Amino acid sequence: MRAAILLVALAVTCAATPVPAMDSGPSSAPAKDADADNGRKAIEARDWKSAIENLNRAAAREPRNADLQNLLGFAWRKSGNLELAFKYYNEALRLDAKHRGAHEYIGEAYLLVNNIAKAEEHLGALNKLCMLPCGEYTEIRKAVEDYRRTRK
Repeated sequence: MRAAILLVALAVTCAATPVPAMDSGPSSAPAKDADADNGRKAIEARDWKSAIENLNRAAAREPRNADLQNLLGFAWRKSGNLELAFKYYNEALRLDAKHRGAHEYIGEAYLLVNNIAKAEEHLGALNKLCMLPCGEYTEIRKAVEDYRRTRK
């Protein structure tokens, strides 16, 4: 009986003691980045210059972040600089070959330069990546269909 009481007391003590967070290493969630957040907000506001400035600062701190590279590609494409858009989309895909957003956006950029074959290549990649139809696949498929319809 005495052992049972000690076990209950130990369990109550352990449950009440906070356990410090453990660093799970590189796979732990990244800390919030004000520049990345401001870059996303600027994209929503269609303020491409501010988006690029903020995202560049964030990407300088996290050059291996495929999401930031993809967002930079998007902002550059929307600002009219396709050369830089392709640079950042390709970097996003180099970092993460399965990055669905980068496949969609680079496919859309290829349509802007009339390279339907490359756009369809990324459509095909998304078809393989998305087990069920995903938003990225649906968007680029529609863009390719619209492109084909308007070019006839």
